Amino acid sequence: MTASRAVLVTGATGYIGQRLIPMLVARGHRVRALAREASLARVPSGAEATMGNALDADSIKAALRPEDTLVHLVGTPHPSPAKAAQFVRVDLASVRAAVQAARAAGVSHFVYVSVAQPAPVMRAFIDVRAEGERLLREAGLTATVLRPWYVLGPGHRWPIILVPLYAIAKVVPRFRDGAERLGLVTVRQMVTALVNAVESPPEAGRVEILDVPAIRAG
Repeated sequence: MTASRAVLVTGATGYIGQRLIPMLVARGHRVRALAREASLARVPSGAEATMGNALDADSIKAALRPEDTLVHLVGTPHPSPAKAAQFVRVDLASVRAAVQAARAAGVSHFVYVSVAQPAPVMRAFIDVRAEGERLLREAGLTATVLRPWYVLGPGHRWPIILVPLYAIAKVVPRFRDGAERLGLVTVRQMVTALVNAVESPPEAGRVEILDVPAIRAG
């Protein structure tokens, strides 16, 4: 029997959050969702909607309790090289605020969605997410970091056309590691990995990294 955990989710009304929260609730976890006033009605059923600003550390801290697992899902939708400024304004600002709030509140576990790295493209996005990982380590938080490359799901399916190229790359020794690290995961695999992360935190003070193969393994 999985122990019930208190979970605060930022980015709760987004692509991943809308799918993660129902699964956490179904497994008996006590979920609160941080959202702006305009988005409160979109918080999935079963979660306690909490009004707040995920770009503001004080706002996040006000919603946190020491026993919480903080799942940070805030990010720019449909990342692309053209959105470098948004990555700094939203992704980086939000993780800075979340880490500061988590440290001040003394939360038990921080779950962060980063990105697969190193990679030959999307440098601005990778730099911001790598900075988020650095902030977690510097803060001394107990954390799980998930590193997907692209999450396939409704409205996010175009990379399926690349599957044959991935298959070829995996049999060529010099491309094999990159093909595994930058592989595709489904939204179901991602949500399952996040649930597992919530339920199985690492040792206190440790930052655990889950790459694409680990996400796929569930």
